[in-house]
Amino acid sequence: MPGYRMLVCAILAIALMFVDLRFTRMETVRAQLSTLVAPVQWVVSLPSDVLNWGALVLSEQSTLVEENRRLREQILTLSHRVQRMASLTAENVRLRELLSASQEHDIPFITAELLSLDPDPFTHRMVIDRGRRDGVFVGQPVMDAAGLVGQVTAVSAYSSRVLLVTDASHALPIQVNRNGLRFVLQGAGRDQGLNVLHVPDTADIREGDLLVTSGLAGRFPPGYPVARVNEVVHDPGEPFARVEADPVAKLQRSRHFLLLFPPEPRSPEGRGGWVASLDPAAVEMARRVAGDAVASAEGEE
Repeated sequence: MPGYRMLVCAILAIALMFVDLRFTRMETVRAQLSTLVAPVQWVVSLPSDVLNWGALVLSEQSTLVEENRRLREQILTLSHRVQRMASLTAENVRLRELLSASQEHDIPFITAELLSLDPDPFTHRMVIDRGRRDGVFVGQPVMDAAGLVGQVTAVSAYSSRVLLVTDASHALPIQVNRNGLRFVLQGAGRDQGLNVLHVPDTADIREGDLLVTSGLAGRFPPGYPVARVNEVVHDPGEPFARVEADPVAKLQRSRHFLLLFPPEPRSPEGRGGWVASLDPAAVEMARRVAGDAVASAEGEE
């Protein structure tokens, strides 16, 4: 009897996987099931939260005193930088007025917390505690305190699934912060692995270069840090160099994230948008790259 039950469960599981792969209606079912599972995820994360709270309460006084001293030093350092930034901000405003350039506005965001990580070693995804009721949408950029984490690929009422930048199916357009060269960055399927695609052997890219979002695809606003180049290999006779980078986001340690709400990109003919002066062909190519990455990630789910 147990053998028949196992066989029936296996057949049912295969049938569900086939239906999920072939029919898009299962996305709605998955979202509803995620809503039902959300309380379970909260209960599972409760012991960890309790332990963290207990560790904070039982911290030694010397540790707290040392941390307080270090924070005071950081406050002094940041205060010095703020004093300098006030002058630079005023100068920036004057230069924008001189060039008749549009003012860049702050991008609104909401905070989110990690609920769970995907146990599959071949995928890099996580679940956060914000969903449709909070205004989260598919394709929304996700950040941590250091840089870009990934983008939302599925949304339910109370939680959302996020595809990390290190996943092999994730790609996004980036540019080198030092000189503005634009490339496509793809995940390598490792915790600290990213590949810069189709880099000409003569391109000016070096170890240590910071890679930031270019804003070409219309999905990620420009200027946010994504990765830092850690290796550039030039193979003799090959037209392209092999460039590897590490994400600047703390993907294995961060528990709190920011969900950005970037403004709608304007048409290439418009003024003031962050897609305004870009080549339409380049915009379309970058948008297609990012769209294919999200589509393939949704198909795998």
